[in-house]
Formats: sequence, structure tokens, C-alpha cells
Amino acid sequence: MKLVRRQKLLFICLIGFILAIVSALVLYALRQNISLFYSPYQIANGEVKVSQNIRVGGMVVPGSIVRSSSDLSVKFSITDYKSTIVVHYRGILPDLFREGQGIVAQGKIVDLENFNATSVLAKHDEKYMPPEVKGILDKSYAKK
Repeated sequence: MKLVRRQKLLFICLIGFILAIVSALVLYALRQNISLFYSPYQIANGEVKVSQNIRVGGMVVPGSIVRSSSDLSVKFSITDYKSTIVVHYRGILPDLFREGQGIVAQGKIVDLENFNATSVLAKHDEKYMPPEVKGILDKSYAKK
């Protein structure tokens, strides 16, 4: 093999090796930060490992919200209408959080019935309008 051809081959192999290492490191970093979405039914069926970092979503069960009087701790249940799971959260809840509302909570599973949330996101429907716009529309429809 000629010297020039050998150098080109070694250079290509070196670039391939470096790309393989970089790809492996990126995939390893992403694997640690990935947070998959599950429903309460999937958690109750044991499809998720205990202490795995996940997102769980469902509707807040009416009458299930229990607020602590001493700190910002809140306990509530969410359901997907097949199964129910109790969510424990410490912090300020979003403004749109209420009973019967859809939420997504991120955190870790304690057991098949309890979930410790580190963050709570409240969903809203597609028909949401700011109060200012809603007031203007209500007045314009009242005139007709």
C-alpha cells in the first residue's frame, strides 16, 4: 500500500472513531435526561420502574385537592378514567390548576399509587381567550 493511501485510510478511520465516541457520549447524556409520558393506568399496571423520572398526566379528581396549612405542599389525585394516582407536590401551582382540569406532572414514582412531582403544568383548552378579549366579544354579541 502506498504511503499516501495509507495516510488517507488512517485519517478516515480516525474521523470515524471520533464521530463514534461523540455519538456515544451524546446518546448517554440524552438517556439520563429523558422523561417519558405515562398515564395513571400504565403506572398502576407496573409499566414503570419505581423512582424512574417520568411525566404523568390526567384530569384532577374533583374534591381530591388537599393543601397543607404550614407550607406550599399539595396533595391531589389525577385520573385517566381507568385508574387514579395520588400526586404529592411542594411549590406554587399554575394559575390554571383546578379540579377537573388536565395536568402534566414531572417527577418520580414512589409506588404504584403515589407520585412525587417536581413540577406541575396545567393544560387549557383551545378556546382560551384573555379576559380582555372575552369581555369585548361578550359585549359585541350582547348588542346583536
